Amino acid sequence: MNPEKDFAPLTPNIVRALNDKLYEKRKVAALEIEKLVREFVAQNNTVQIKHVIQTLSQEFALSQHPHSRKGGLIGLAACSIALGKDSGLYLKELIEPVLTCFNDADSRLRYYACEALYNIVKVARGAVLPHFNVLFDGLSKLAADPDPNVKSGSELLDRLLKDIVTESNKFDLVSFIPLLRERIYSNNQYARQFIISWILVLESVPDINLLDYLPEILDGLFQILGDNGKEIRKMCEVVLGEFLKEIKKNPSSVKFAEMANILVIHCQTTDDLIQLTAMCWMREFIQLAGRVMLPYSSGILTAVLPCLAYDDRKKSIKEVANVCNQSLMKLVTPEDDEPDELRPGQRQAEPAPDDALPKQEGTAQGGAMTPWERAMVGVISALPPGLTHSTERAPVTLHLDGIVKKKNCHLSDTAIGMMTRIAVLKWLYHLYIKTPRKMFRHTDSLFPILKKKLSDESDEVILKDLEVLAEIASSPAGQTDDPGPLDGPDLRASHSELQVPTLGRAGLLNTSKKNSPEGTKGLECSPSTPTMNSYFYKFMINLLKRFSSERKLLEVRGPFIIRQLCLLLNAENIFHSMADILLREEDLKFASTMVHALNTILLTSTELFQLRNQLKDLKTLESQNLFCCLYRSWCHNPVTTVSLCFLTQNYRHAYDLIQKFGDLEVTVDFLAEVDKLVQLIECPIFTYLRLQLLDVKNNPYLIKALYGLLMLLPQSSAFQLLSHRLQCVPNPELLQTEDSLKAAPKSQKADSPSIDYAELLQHFEKVQNKHLEVRHQRSGRGDHLDRRVVL
Repeated sequence: MNPEKDFAPLTPNIVRALNDKLYEKRKVAALEIEKLVREFVAQNNTVQIKHVIQTLSQEFALSQHPHSRKGGLIGLAACSIALGKDSGLYLKELIEPVLTCFNDADSRLRYYACEALYNIVKVARGAVLPHFNVLFDGLSKLAADPDPNVKSGSELLDRLLKDIVTESNKFDLVSFIPLLRERIYSNNQYARQFIISWILVLESVPDINLLDYLPEILDGLFQILGDNGKEIRKMCEVVLGEFLKEIKKNPSSVKFAEMANILVIHCQTTDDLIQLTAMCWMREFIQLAGRVMLPYSSGILTAVLPCLAYDDRKKSIKEVANVCNQSLMKLVTPEDDEPDELRPGQRQAEPAPDDALPKQEGTAQGGAMTPWERAMVGVISALPPGLTHSTERAPVTLHLDGIVKKKNCHLSDTAIGMMTRIAVLKWLYHLYIKTPRKMFRHTDSLFPILKKKLSDESDEVILKDLEVLAEIASSPAGQTDDPGPLDGPDLRASHSELQVPTLGRAGLLNTSKKNSPEGTKGLECSPSTPTMNSYFYKFMINLLKRFSSERKLLEVRGPFIIRQLCLLLNAENIFHSMADILLREEDLKFASTMVHALNTILLTSTELFQLRNQLKDLKTLESQNLFCCLYRSWCHNPVTTVSLCFLTQNYRHAYDLIQKFGDLEVTVDFLAEVDKLVQLIECPIFTYLRLQLLDVKNNPYLIKALYGLLMLLPQSSAFQLLSHRLQCVPNPELLQTEDSLKAAPKSQKADSPSIDYAELLQHFEKVQNKHLEVRHQRSGRGDHLDRRVVL
């Protein structure tokens, strides 16, 4: 410093003392400056006051010499003390040089700057609030200062400033929020602690409504919640807890929509505390905001559904996620199935305007994007279409496109847990119930995924999958144009995969005048009842295709799938449609296997009790039509055809069929099926058949049919079982049937005027000849194992 320079009104002694390296001498100089400034205040000499402050600032506080800077800082503090209540008039000049010293490399000088600013703020009190942002900015830097003395001094200043803000009602929150939003993304733990402490203070001040600006700092708060320091995490938990309490108290003033996607992002984090906290917030948002959250359903489900598969280590998160899922599901109502109406001046479901996101991207390219802006890029891009602007004024709309897309992704992901898969299927079922018309627009994309889920390892997943498929097949919303008669040439021509097999009119039922109208109607109508729609046959066709391509699925899960379908849909429809399709099946081996599986289900499943009773007596035209339909497909497997005749009490026809067995190729597999049939006759299903053996006179063909089976069997356990059963038949000499042919026993179905059994027998022979030809062709190719038994 130039000793010849004039520093008036500061005396040479004051200047010399301010430049001294000893603190005590600088302190004496400060007292002299305080005395001098007081005189100027008393004289109202503002020019000299400004001159003193300017000199201390430019010549000392901003000097290149460290001792001069220290002298300038203590001198400025002395000026503030001398000014007293008038210090507010000169705060800008007093504060700016002190804040500049906050960045000094010398920790001692930073400490003196902090001390000087403390004295200035202590005197000015509320007058410093217009300069709060620069003070906060400086303090936030000192909060992370490595020197403990500086940090301790900054804490004193920080507490003083908090007291002033708490006492005042003139705090400018609007201008402060941008600074807070920027600094909240600091990675320094001390800076984070400083930010959290200030948010706590501002939240506690009644006159400050920080809740209005929560969307701008919420993402940063969740970032801080992931800090490694336990104390900081705990403080952040307290802050978020206070905000959540405030939200519950004043839900009407909360900007739920603006924070929804922020929560979605943090619900997917790997940090357990962040995820649990975000999930708890999401739960409250859904319950408090209600349908306002519907437009964000896609993102919410993306975050929530994977959590449902968590194990006990994350039990709390799983439980909260389950509540979120259930609460969100309840928000979907039938009104969401109504067509979306366009509002005046507003387009419906449009992507965000081009200027929504590119502007932010352009800022990022320029290097000026703040951390908050970078975070909001992801939030904006995750917003549903049409909600990036004027969110609060946008209509509450359920965006099914996004939801279904996410469901597709979840079901296609083989890594997701069982409970998540179940939840996804429950959602699809719920949407088909509540919004069927909108959901059927997505059925074509969902259908392949739903079919694949039939191979799931979990029975519960398969059951939920079947419920969805059954709803698709039976919902009135899925009914397309009337397909017309099944034997029409253009049957469902628009869907080649939906080609429905025709039922030839000739031979199934007599078309006499007496029965012509009913019989014709039974043939021309789809086997589906009015409750089924155009997807029903598609489902049946694709299910059989799946069984054909995955024989293990048929073997392991086939009975379970078919039984559940019979419960969910009409059992008669299921069997009728499958029989129709199998009648045209080109793979005869699969047709035989499938018929055998269906027959076993029909005869043994408790779910099909009513259908068995319907077939047992064949009293109605509908039951007779069903029998004829099943019979023609059952002919792919001779033994199952006989068992169907036993079930329907067509004993004479069963006997006629067994007589034809002599012309068939008797293999080991064939005899094994006869063996199983004998075992089945001993089961409760055929109790009525065994009791009918007591009435030899009226059931001669039953006995003859059983003896026919006995003659087919080799000397095996099944042979012994059936032989013992037939030995219990009374009066075996009455087996002569010459008179019974004339008497027409009342229990025989052979004389029923509705069924042409001769035609059915011809059909049986025709089908068996096809099977024989196929086997011979295989044998000619050399890939047939000769398993015939020489009798």
